[in-house]
Amino acid sequence: MSDQPYDVIVIGSGPGGYVCAIKCAQLGLRTACVEKRDTLGGTCLNIGCIPSKALLQASEKYDEAAHHLGEFGISVGEVGFDLAGLMAHKDRTVQANVQGVEFLFRKNKVDWLKGAGKITAPGTVDVDGTAYRAKHIIIATGSDVAPLKGVEIDEQRIVSSTGALALAAVPERLVVIGGGYIGLEMGSVWQRLGSKVTVVEFLDRILPGMDGEVSKQMQRILARQGMAFKLGTKVTAATPGDGGVALTIEPAKGGNAETLDADVVLLAIGRIPFTGGLGLEDVGVAMDERGRVKTDAHFATNVPGIYAIGDVIAGPMLAHKAEEEGVALAERLAGQAGHVNYEAIPGVVYTWPEAAQVGKTEEQLKEAGTAYKVGKFPFTANGRARAMNATDGFVKVLADKATDRVLGIHVIGAEAGTIVAECAMAMEFGASAEDIARTCHAHPTLNEAVKEAALAVAGKALHI
Repeated sequence: MSDQPYDVIVIGSGPGGYVCAIKCAQLGLRTACVEKRDTLGGTCLNIGCIPSKALLQASEKYDEAAHHLGEFGISVGEVGFDLAGLMAHKDRTVQANVQGVEFLFRKNKVDWLKGAGKITAPGTVDVDGTAYRAKHIIIATGSDVAPLKGVEIDEQRIVSSTGALALAAVPERLVVIGGGYIGLEMGSVWQRLGSKVTVVEFLDRILPGMDGEVSKQMQRILARQGMAFKLGTKVTAATPGDGGVALTIEPAKGGNAETLDADVVLLAIGRIPFTGGLGLEDVGVAMDERGRVKTDAHFATNVPGIYAIGDVIAGPMLAHKAEEEGVALAERLAGQAGHVNYEAIPGVVYTWPEAAQVGKTEEQLKEAGTAYKVGKFPFTANGRARAMNATDGFVKVLADKATDRVLGIHVIGAEAGTIVAECAMAMEFGASAEDIARTCHAHPTLNEAVKEAALAVAGKALHI
């Protein structure tokens, strides 16, 4: 048993865990963070958000140089790429980020307890044979790849997102199982580098969590880029062979099976909470029917002194959602009033163009019977987008019909992930569409499309 008890022990050093640990330490709590990897940062920094964005950025630059710079009057010679060089860029990006977290731990005096953590009793965490005591224990262990019956991941021919980040060669044929964020992003990387990409999705649309209009537009754009789609289709088996992988697919609502051949298959149907080996059953922590840790509105489990945040609890599995929960919980443990506004958490798909949203979709408002108004503005009418040759997409503002309060904003277009920050702030402060419309936006910027869409809610757009 370690001699000195901690105020807080956080299990897991992903965005939720490490941010929570740092905030706890900044608020004067003696804090430790348990991490079994050789590096901090969890899935996001090591094998998720950060390396995928490094490859997305690199592949976008290659695609622009190879196919689009001529549109600007820029002449280049033969354009190629070095896959090892792209991977080296990815690895350097990851290394800089994980080392940054380690620096922040030292700066804020957060102890890194290296090893696998297990809660052996309320107030006690075992880390590879050494017991540590803490007044508060926080579960922040994130999520893992969701499995699919009949499709066994080997990270060679059949890969998860982890394997898709480290392919040794560009596959001639890549089949992506799952039309969500991860599948479309990784499919985009390899499609730009030369793969023939086919997305197989069980539902009748891609990006099922996003606004339906955004989903349709994104599919049209990605199809124009060369990506193929088999919607309303399920995969029942994947058989690796010398020539690749043979997938057995059939209509989701029943019908004749057929075979789809691939060199590499990416399984990306979602993620599941990672709670294995934590000892939660032994100490009586309640779980829900989806394997998530049950918590109250303040992240407390049913066992006093044990809390959970991020992907292991209900809500969207987003790194920034986990971070906000980590900060809010740290503040509450320090006697402050931490809070997360779940109505103002943005989501972003980092394809090209990007898609981003915050708040409710039209489908959700219709289902709830909410009366609403719509304002839309296309990037074809935005001066900066024209100058960038990036006119695909639009901004859509949804506002309450009676009060004009913004209920949701949806963006598909260049830099949508950056544009949505303005939208999230507007919703955080309870803005009306008129509030956005009367806010001065710099010209020429892509964000002017947000102002124009807000003006369009009242039928007063200026540039369409």
